[in-house]
Amino acid sequence: MSGIKIISKNRRANYDYFIEEKFEAGMVLQGTEVKSLRAAKCTMNESFCTVDNAGEIWVNQLHISPYEFGTYDNHKETRKRKLLLNAKEINYIQKTLATKGQTLIPTKIYFKGSKVKLEIGLAKGKKLYDKRESTKEKDVARKLKQGKYE
Repeated sequence: MSGIKIISKNRRANYDYFIEEKFEAGMVLQGTEVKSLRAAKCTMNESFCTVDNAGEIWVNQLHISPYEFGTYDNHKETRKRKLLLNAKEINYIQKTLATKGQTLIPTKIYFKGSKVKLEIGLAKGKKLYDKRESTKEKDVARKLKQGKYE
């Protein structure tokens, strides 16, 4: 797809969780946050999403560094940011989180045209043996690609 520029990915997401469904959400941002994102000053290692009682989805602990040319009116680095989704998607996510014991995590943040989008995923946590199995599969695939296993 043209017009998509990935800013940051949550690399731990696929290691720690089985991601079952993904959604694309817009974000409510301030001007200096967008300028920092254009410079790719974002990390999402500790970030997670919550649904409040009013039926709104928020992303917490998403770290967007302060804009270096900003003034005293710069944004807070890890403030709560509201996500923009359709009402049907929000209802579906609320029902799934309540019944299936899943969690909602951000997987990547990117520009789609000039808009900032956040990809969130409904995920189920992996056990330790699942993590070992996935690293073993990655090692075998890497060695096959390098030609060490014949």
